[in-house]
Amino acid sequence: MNNAKGIVLLLIMLALVACRQNDLSTTEGLVFSQDTLLFDTVFTTTGSSTRQVLVYNPSNTHLTIQHIRLAGGKHFQVNVDGESANLGITDKPLAKGDSLFVFVRAVINPIDSDSPVFIRDTLLFSHAHGTQHLILEAFGQDVILIRSPQRRTDTLSLALYGERPYLIYDTLVVGNNLTIHAGAQLYMHQGAAIFALGNLSIRGTLEQPVRITGDRMDQLFTDIPYRASAGLWDGIYLLNYADAPRATYSISHADITSGNVGIFCQSERNASLPSLTIENSRIHNHAVYGVVAINTDSRIANTEISNAAAYCLYLSGGRHTIVHSTIASYFNHTNIAIQNTPREDVAAVYIDMLDKTAAPTVANFYSSIITGVRRNQLILATPLPTHYEGAVRGNYLKTDTLAIPLAENNTYWIDPKMIGENSGIGNLFRNDFYDIADYDQYGYYRYYDFRLDSLSPARGIGDSLAAVAYPTDRLGTPRSHPADAGCYQFTPYHDTTTVVQ
Repeated sequence: MNNAKGIVLLLIMLALVACRQNDLSTTEGLVFSQDTLLFDTVFTTTGSSTRQVLVYNPSNTHLTIQHIRLAGGKHFQVNVDGESANLGITDKPLAKGDSLFVFVRAVINPIDSDSPVFIRDTLLFSHAHGTQHLILEAFGQDVILIRSPQRRTDTLSLALYGERPYLIYDTLVVGNNLTIHAGAQLYMHQGAAIFALGNLSIRGTLEQPVRITGDRMDQLFTDIPYRASAGLWDGIYLLNYADAPRATYSISHADITSGNVGIFCQSERNASLPSLTIENSRIHNHAVYGVVAINTDSRIANTEISNAAAYCLYLSGGRHTIVHSTIASYFNHTNIAIQNTPREDVAAVYIDMLDKTAAPTVANFYSSIITGVRRNQLILATPLPTHYEGAVRGNYLKTDTLAIPLAENNTYWIDPKMIGENSGIGNLFRNDFYDIADYDQYGYYRYYDFRLDSLSPARGIGDSLAAVAYPTDRLGTPRSHPADAGCYQFTPYHDTTTVVQ
C-alpha cells in the first residue's frame, strides 16, 4: 500500500474508532469500520445485496490472523479479500497499516414463519492478542414467490391473502378476478408488473392495509432506505378491452409506492366504461405517473396521490369525482438526490379534453388539495372552459383562478412573498422542508408528511356536503365542521397517528 493511500485510510479508521468502543486497544488488535453489520428484512428465497466492512491493522507491527470463521455458518456468505470464509481462513497475514475488505451477503434458508425472524451470527477474528467479533444480524422473512414458470396466465382468477408476504418476481397477469385481501404485502421485483384484465378488488382496512412496493429492503445511502426511491418496479395496469365485460376496480386502504406507475386504468372508447374506485389509499413516489384513468368512470376519495415525476393524476374520457383527496407533486424535491429520474415540469393534475379518440370527460373536485413545486398545478385542457360541466368546490388549489361556471368557494395559493411573515397563514403541510434525513419522533420521514400545518390555509374550507359521505379522514380521524380540505384532517402535532410508509 502506498503512503498516500495509507494516510487517508488511517485517518478514516481513526475517525471511526473515535465513535465506538472496542475490547482491545487499537495498538493490539484490529479496527473495524463497523462492529455490527445489520441487514434489513431479507427474503429467504432471494437473499440480500452484498455489504462491505473494512478491517484495519493500525499497529506498527505485522499481524497474523490465525483464524477467520463464522461461529454459526448458516445464514451468511462471507468473502475476505477474495477468499471464502464460510469454511474458515487460517494464517491470514495483515501488514502494519494495511487492511482487509470483508464482503457479506445474507442468504437465509426458509424458516417456516409468517412473521420476520431475527437471525444473528458472528464472524470471529483470532490473533495473538485475542479474538475479536464482527456481529452479523438480519431479519429473515419467508415469502410466497410468484415467478416464471409459475407465472399466472390470463386464464386464471387469483386471490392473495395477508398471512405471508408475496414476492412478485415477474409480470403477473390475471384475466378474470384478482382479489387482494386485507393485510396482504406484495413486494415487486425490478421490472415486475401486475396486469388485471378482468375485475380487481383490493380489500385493505385501516388496521390491515394492503401494501405494494419494491423488493429492495436494503439502504440507498446510510439511513436512507431504497423505498425512498421511485422506479423499483413497473406498475399496476387495469385494462378493459372492447369485447370484454365491463370491469370493476375497487381499491380500499392500499399503500402503493416506489414504482414507475401507481395505477394505469384504460379501456377502449367503444367499450362499456369500467368503474374505478380508490378510497382511503396512498399512491406515492412513482417515476412516471401516480394514477391514470383513460375512458374510465372513477371516484377517488380520502386518498393521497403524491410525488410522481410526471402527472400525479391524469384524466381523459369518462366521469370522475375526486373528494377529500390530497394531490401533491414534490417529486425529487429533497436536499439529497435520491431519484434516478428528474421531475418533469408538468402539473400535478391534467384533465385532457382535447383527445378526440377519448370519451367525453367531466371531472369534479370537492374538498381536495392540488399543489406542488411548479406555479400552476391544475391543467384543464379544454377548448371551451366556459362550457365545462365539472364542479370544483371547497378545494385548496395551487393554480390560476378557474374560469369555469361551477368553480365555487375555492382557496387559491398566494405567493408567500406577497403576504408577508405576519399574515397568520402557515405552511400548507406540517413541514415545507423536504429534508431526506429529517424524521419525526415515530421514525417516519417528515418530508413525505402531507398532514396539515396548524395554520394551514386548507383548514376549514371543505365543502359541507362532500364531508357527509366521508366523516373520517384517511387515518380514521373524525372531520370537523367545516371540514379541512384534503385526505388528512388536522390533528395536533403531539398525536400518535403515523402516516403509512
